[in-house]
Amino acid sequence: MQELSVSPLSTPSYDREDWKRGYQSQPEEMDYWIDEVTGTIPPDLTGTIFRNGPGLTDVAGTPLAHPFDGDGMICRFTFKGGRAHFSNRYVRTEGYLAEQAAGRILYRGVFGTQKPGGVFANAFDLRIKNIANTHVLPWGGKLLALWEAAEPHGLDPATLETLGLDRLDGVLKPGDAFAAHPRIDPMGAAGRWGENGAGQRRLVNFAVKPGLSTTITIYEFDEAGALRSRHSHSVPGFAFLHDFALTPNYCIFFQNPVTFNPLPYVLGFRSAAQCIQFDAKQPTRAIVIPRNPEAGPVQVLETQPCFVFHHANAHEADGQIIVDSVCYESFPSVDPDTDFREIEFDSLPAGQLWRYSLDLAAGTVHSRLMEARSCEFPTLHPNAVGRSQRYLYIGAAHDPKGNGPLQGILKLDLETGARSLWSAAPRGFMSEPLFVPRPGGTAEDDGWVIVTVYNAANHRSEVAILEAWNWAAGPVATLHLRQHVPYGLHGSYTPTCFIED
Repeated sequence: MQELSVSPLSTPSYDREDWKRGYQSQPEEMDYWIDEVTGTIPPDLTGTIFRNGPGLTDVAGTPLAHPFDGDGMICRFTFKGGRAHFSNRYVRTEGYLAEQAAGRILYRGVFGTQKPGGVFANAFDLRIKNIANTHVLPWGGKLLALWEAAEPHGLDPATLETLGLDRLDGVLKPGDAFAAHPRIDPMGAAGRWGENGAGQRRLVNFAVKPGLSTTITIYEFDEAGALRSRHSHSVPGFAFLHDFALTPNYCIFFQNPVTFNPLPYVLGFRSAAQCIQFDAKQPTRAIVIPRNPEAGPVQVLETQPCFVFHHANAHEADGQIIVDSVCYESFPSVDPDTDFREIEFDSLPAGQLWRYSLDLAAGTVHSRLMEARSCEFPTLHPNAVGRSQRYLYIGAAHDPKGNGPLQGILKLDLETGARSLWSAAPRGFMSEPLFVPRPGGTAEDDGWVIVTVYNAANHRSEVAILEAWNWAAGPVATLHLRQHVPYGLHGSYTPTCFIED
């Protein structure tokens, strides 16, 4: 791919202490109109961005072993009439309320946090704390905070108040999992399965029940939030699945080549995630599940070993399924005896964008590297989900080689091969970018890419708004928050506003 432009900064360096400060807890809950803006907020940008992520990396001063164990904090950014409003609030989960009242850690974390007291305090304590920290999604008249190992929490979109566990009108049973990385099919059920669903979007999500064999359950909901389809499938072996890819006819999962030995977890020596081991001698398996369970069997195709957290997109073309995914050479785990704040980026595998061509008839997979720069959190126009896309936007390291924190956003033109980087280096560090379509726009890059950036120079966060069609110009507006927002995970956009002027 040809590089059109890079950040005007001459040095790609970053300071570790700068990056670490972005992980500091944010215990404050705030609500205000953003009055410090550089540039101009587009007047036709209207709606709400909800974002979720771990807001606390300590409990009453005791640090967590991994940020992914932190309690979920919802941030809401409202755009209306050329102005912007910010508010944030913690999801009042059972575990959050209990630990805040006790002033100490009461639960083991999935990714590394242990209760104080050593092995004897943690052995045989297998309780799961639903931390509701991974995604937040408006759908079917609800606002849902998602964490993939348990039920969603319902929220009031106007106040961000926690309404309690939401079992989706009886679809979920107590304790059921509901993944934190759903996909929205922009074309819905039009022309499929004999349904009249033209123009109605579909929310597609999954749940995983791992074990010696793994059960994957696929759910599809219409725009009113009603369940339209549910089917379950068993695949051999343990499966670590955070994300999946979607086409009009298929759900595609990558079964990473990992094993899970629960004994150190049960005995209190390690967290559950620290018991996952990457096996480079085993292949990665692409699991292809028809969305219509009567359309055919589940197919499993093998490819070279890699680890995938996130897929960018997928589409069907010429009898094949094309999947674009961020791949790692191995599972990027953190050693139990290592503070995640002290990691050496070059010691961990870097995420890179790969394209996989799945030939179901031949049972083969062909792969090729699309982007060598370290990258994560891909986004695209929501109308391109499941279809052949031209543009991708993805968080990226400033340096084109090696591993490093996300400090920029890379725009990829998959048709021409051009790519262009906007970077906030050396003192800016960002979370997942989000594509927001421009009202009335028809082109695939007719919209804005909006991202939260931690600015280490003043220990505050900013919101950068970039015109996707005019990438080289940089942000048209930068919104300066009054406080910092710890690095987040996933978010979503809706054209609805939930606050008064």
